[in-house]
Amino acid sequence: MTTKKPKVVVIGGGTGSFTVLTGLKKLDCDLKALVNMVDDGGSTGQLRDEYGVLPPGDIRQCLVALSEAPVSLRNLFNFRFPAGSSLGGHSFGNLFLSSVEMMTDNFLEAVKMASEVLNIKGEVLPVTTEKCQLIMDYKGEQIIGQKAVDNKKLQIGSRPSLYLKPKAKIAPEASKAISKADLIVISPGNLYTSLIPTLLVDGVPDALKNSKAAVVYICNLVNKPENTAMFKVSDYVAELERFAGKDTIDFVIYNIDPPSEELLVKYARNDEHPVIIDEQTLRQAKYIAKPAKLLSYIGAKQDKNDFLLERSLLRHNSESLANEVQKILEEQII
Repeated sequence: MTTKKPKVVVIGGGTGSFTVLTGLKKLDCDLKALVNMVDDGGSTGQLRDEYGVLPPGDIRQCLVALSEAPVSLRNLFNFRFPAGSSLGGHSFGNLFLSSVEMMTDNFLEAVKMASEVLNIKGEVLPVTTEKCQLIMDYKGEQIIGQKAVDNKKLQIGSRPSLYLKPKAKIAPEASKAISKADLIVISPGNLYTSLIPTLLVDGVPDALKNSKAAVVYICNLVNKPENTAMFKVSDYVAELERFAGKDTIDFVIYNIDPPSEELLVKYARNDEHPVIIDEQTLRQAKYIAKPAKLLSYIGAKQDKNDFLLERSLLRHNSESLANEVQKILEEQII
């Protein structure tokens, strides 16, 4: 008797999905990553502006996370050219994906070719292949683009209007992945610029609603002072469900392992603080809240050539995340 592998879909983009996928690829499951396609910062933004390509950066990170190729090849795709030339700050993987897209006029072909080169476990799929920008309407002002939204200082308690322009439809492959999933995981990531943009794609909320899979959200570790200052765990869920639909999320995994005093001080200098745990609200919620020790004690380092973007130092532990997801998966499948 053959037992089918459970189908797990991870939704998000960038560093958050990279961390989740790095852990989940060690599980015995059929893994697919659906990736946000509004990134316009750093190397990706320059390539979009100069060549009109689809954003490669978050796709690249997910491909590298799922790669089973030698470490040297994975490092090559993440390699960034140093400052001092026209390629300064660009990653090799971004250039590879954009080059194949321009050569074939097909972004999916570029992702497929990179998947083969990197020998990935699972599949990486753009949530849409239609070019679009993230737009925020806030207090009569229109903020255009993912990077601009990310840097926009919002008043505490604000709940901005967000949409894509032009509208974008879910890619058929992404829709199929959601419909066939046994478990859907929304990765940690910037709420308004990485996670919600995937939910703004026409067809994604309906696909989630119609899917029989349980939906798990892995909450962020730290609030960002621009967009999510003073956010509680339940605030993240409420905002996701404002765009995905009421009662979309079934489980929330959140960290209860406090960072070191040294890291807290570093973050506090930038007015960044850990996400507030509101236990009473979580106990009364329809979704099931699962506390866990999720902190990585291996410090993340800023690539000296990644001067186009500032990266977070505090990260989830990918193995701990995978263990928590595995528990939920077993509860749902068995």
